Amino acid sequence: MIDVYYWPTPNGHKITMFLEESAEPYRIVPVDISSGAQFKPEFLAISPNNRMPAIVDHAPEGGGAPISVFESGAILVYLAEKTGHLLPRDIRGRKTVLEWLFWQVAGLGPMAGQNHHFGRYAPEKVPYAIERYVNETNRLYGVLDRRLADQPYLAGEAYSIADIASYPWIVPWELQQQTLADFPSLRRWFDAIAARPATKRAYARGNDYKSSPVVTEESRKVLFGQTADSVRRNAGVAR
Repeated sequence: MIDVYYWPTPNGHKITMFLEESAEPYRIVPVDISSGAQFKPEFLAISPNNRMPAIVDHAPEGGGAPISVFESGAILVYLAEKTGHLLPRDIRGRKTVLEWLFWQVAGLGPMAGQNHHFGRYAPEKVPYAIERYVNETNRLYGVLDRRLADQPYLAGEAYSIADIASYPWIVPWELQQQTLADFPSLRRWFDAIAARPATKRAYARGNDYKSSPVVTEESRKVLFGQTADSVRRNAGVAR
């Protein structure tokens, strides 16, 4: 059994999408990020960056003590290697999947995340910041569209963890001020993944954990106002 420390965000959906595809048994442990649950000491022991998702594998390969993994990209690689699903074993296929996985965690996720922040959550509208991240999100959509113009998935013919990593960050395309009709190859890929039974099951799991939009000063401080000192206080660590 795998414990998934989860909230229905793009990064959280990645992990349940994989586990539904692989049919690996798992249990959701909700981490309500709007209330600050990610800063509790017990979660810090699993996720040193105070970010979800994280997992604890109670039956790791080879036996022994449970293994915890944090960071969504690392979790996907760990699970793919554990189960033998969605990550090729040949050197060229593996290389390509990892390239696009790292492209997502270093590019699409952070840029779209800043798009969400300045477009929806910032207490004041900063036109330069909004334009910067909307434009960069648009450029990254273009990268995906070009990549998918002559192949069904990011790494070629086979669905992989690279696709799972990227898909949840395209789901809120309207909030990112994008138009999928402008990217026909990306749209075809997006619709194909949305139609997968595992994707539907994963997103249905998230319906039990929907949180309210971040609109209050208190919730903004929890999500966006943390410093090293505030994290130390939450964890009960003396300086």
